[in-house]
Amino acid sequence: MGIAEIDTSLFILINKNLQNGFFDILMPFVSKNTVPVFLLAVLLSALRDRKKTWLFTGIAIVAVALADGSGNLLKDLFARQRPCNTLEGINLLVGCGHAFSMPSNHTANAFAFAMVFLFMRGKAISWFLVFIAAVVGFSRVYTGAHYPFDVLAGGLLGTGVAYLSIQLYRWAAGIYAKRSYEQALYFSILLMSLFRIYFILTGPFDLTPDEAHYWEWARHPDWSYYSKGPMIAYLIYIGTALFGDNVFGVRILAVVLSALSSIILYKLGSELYDKKTGLASALLIQIVPLYSVFGVLLTIDAPFIFVWVLSLFYFHRAANSSLPGADRKPSDLYWVVLGISLGIGMLTKYTMAFFYLSGFLFLIIHRDARRLLRSRGPYISLLVSIIIFSPVIIWNAAHNWVTFRHTAGQAHIADGLTISAKSFFEFIGSQLGVVTPLLIVLIFIAVWRLRKDKEGAFLFWFSVPVIVFFLLKSLQAKVQANWALTAYLTGFIAFAAYYLRDFRRSKKGVKILTASAILLAFIVTVFAHFPAILNLPPKKDPTIRLVGWKELGREVSRIYAEMSSSGPVFIFSDRYQISSELAFYVEDHPTTYCINLGRRMNQYDLWPGFDKLTGHNAILVRIKSRKLPENVKNAFETCDKEVINIRTKQNKIVKFTAYKCYDFKGIEFKPPEFF
Repeated sequence: MGIAEIDTSLFILINKNLQNGFFDILMPFVSKNTVPVFLLAVLLSALRDRKKTWLFTGIAIVAVALADGSGNLLKDLFARQRPCNTLEGINLLVGCGHAFSMPSNHTANAFAFAMVFLFMRGKAISWFLVFIAAVVGFSRVYTGAHYPFDVLAGGLLGTGVAYLSIQLYRWAAGIYAKRSYEQALYFSILLMSLFRIYFILTGPFDLTPDEAHYWEWARHPDWSYYSKGPMIAYLIYIGTALFGDNVFGVRILAVVLSALSSIILYKLGSELYDKKTGLASALLIQIVPLYSVFGVLLTIDAPFIFVWVLSLFYFHRAANSSLPGADRKPSDLYWVVLGISLGIGMLTKYTMAFFYLSGFLFLIIHRDARRLLRSRGPYISLLVSIIIFSPVIIWNAAHNWVTFRHTAGQAHIADGLTISAKSFFEFIGSQLGVVTPLLIVLIFIAVWRLRKDKEGAFLFWFSVPVIVFFLLKSLQAKVQANWALTAYLTGFIAFAAYYLRDFRRSKKGVKILTASAILLAFIVTVFAHFPAILNLPPKKDPTIRLVGWKELGREVSRIYAEMSSSGPVFIFSDRYQISSELAFYVEDHPTTYCINLGRRMNQYDLWPGFDKLTGHNAILVRIKSRKLPENVKNAFETCDKEVINIRTKQNKIVKFTAYKCYDFKGIEFKPPEFF
C-alpha cells in the first residue's frame, strides 16, 4: 500500500468510522473558532505572568503570519486536491474551500502559535495550547477539509516556523543589546520582506492593470516597448521563469528591489553622515506610502527607485574620491558603474534623465565639485549610459519614434503654455497624500537648512530641482503623483540627519512633530495595504481597480470553454488594461487583443491583430455596461450580451459586459490617431 492509499484509509477511518453526534458538534466549532479558544488561553496565562505572556504572544503572531504565508506557497507548490473534491460520500461538516489541501493552514497556524509558548515557557498552559492545536488538526480531518498527512505537514510547518520566530526574536534582542545599526537594518528588512511575501500570497489585490500589461510585454521580449523601456519586462520575465506565471512570480522582484534600495540608501546615508542616519533613511522608504507600495507591486517605479538610489551612491563615491582630501583614491571604476546604473535607469523609466540634470547642477554650482567637470569621469559615465540606452533609440527609429511621441503626449507638449490651477493643486494634494503632510514639510525644511555644506548640497541638488520642475509642470497640465518620487529619496537622508541623529537632544515640540510625521506615514501605509479597514464606497476607493480581475478571468474562462465547443475563439477588449488582465487570469493564458475604438495607441497596436481570424468566434469584454459598437456588431454574424457582476472580497460590485460574438467576417482596423 502506497503513501496516498494509507493517507486515504486514515482519512476514511477518522472522517467516517469515528463519526458521532458529539464530535459532529464539537469539531466544526473548534475548526471555525480557533482564535477565541487561543485568546482565552492567553488571557488565563496573562493573569499569572502578564509581561512574558504579551512577549510570547507577539512572537506567536509573527509565527502565525509566517506559517500562513508559507502554507499558501506550499499549497500551490504541491497542488494537492482536497478530499471533498476527490472522494465521494465523505462527512463534510465545513466548507470545502477553494485552496489546495497540503499543508493544512489551520493546523500550521495553531501549532505555530502553541509551540512558541511551549518552546519559550514549557508550563502547563503551554501544553494546553499544544493540545488545542492537536484538536484543531484532528478537526480538519474529521470535518472532511483535509487528509491526515495534510495535518501532519501543517503541524511540522507550524513547529518549524515557531522555532524560527523565536530565533528571530533572540537575534533582535542581541541587536538591541549591541546597538548594531547594520544588523538592525538587515533584521528589519528581513521581517518586512517576509511580510511582503506573505501579503503577495494572501493579500486582497490582484495584479494591477499595469503589472498585467508588463507581464504581457514579458511574453514578447523586445529591445523596447511603446511607452517604456524594456527593463520591467526583463524583470518580470526572470520572476516568472523562476516561479511561474502567477502573481508571486510577477511580484517577487519588487520585494527584492525594495530591500536592496534600503540597503544602498543605508550605505549612502552612512557615508554622508553616520550609520544612525543611514538606518533611519533606509527604514523611512519602507514605511512611507509612496515607496512601501512598490515593495509589493512590480511596476516600473520599483526598479526605478533602486537604480536611482544606486546611482546616487556611486555618484557620491565617484565625486568624493576625486575631490581634494578624499579618503579613497580616484577611480574610473566608480564612474563606469555609475554609467551602467544610469543606463539601466533609462531602460527603466525616462525620468531618469533628471539625474543628469541634478548631477550637472551639483557639479557646476558646488565650488569643490566644479573641478570634476574638467576631469574625464563624468563623461565616462555619460558615454556608458548612452551605449546601454542605445537599443531603445534604435528600436524607436524602426517604429516611427512611438515612444517619443507617447512621452510628448504624456507631457502635454502640444498644449503649449497654459495655466491650470486645478492640476497644480491636485499635484500638491497628491504629494501630501502619498508622502503625508507633516513628513513632506519636515523633509524640505531639513533639505533647505542642510544645503550649505558639501553633504547637504548633494542632497539639495538631487531633491529640489526635481520637485520644482514638477510643480511648474503641474501649472501647465496634470502630473501624476509618482512622477516626483525621486525628489524625496535624498530628502529622507536630510530628514534623518537633521531630525533623528540627535533626536534625544531635540526640543519637546520638535520631537512630537517628528514622531507624529513618522507615525502618520506608517498609519497611511497600513491603510494602503488593508483598505478594507476604511470600508470606502466603490466610487471613492482607489483600490477598486486592483480587485475583481481574478473573478473576471474565471467568468470569461467559463464563457470561453462554452463557446470553444462550436469552434476556435479569441478574446479582445477596447482597453489594454482589460486585455492584459484577461491574458493573465483566463485559464491557460490565451493570446488577447485590443481593438481601437477611438483610444490612443498602445503596445497591442505593435503586435499582430485578429484581422486574419475570420470564421472564429470571439468574446469582447468591456467595462461596466457599455454598448456594442456598430462596427464590431457588423463584423460578426451575431453577438449576445452577458452582464458580469463581480463581487470582490470586500463585498463590492465591479461590473463588466461580455459580448459573445460568432463567425468573425472581418473589420476595418483604423490606426490610432493620437499617442
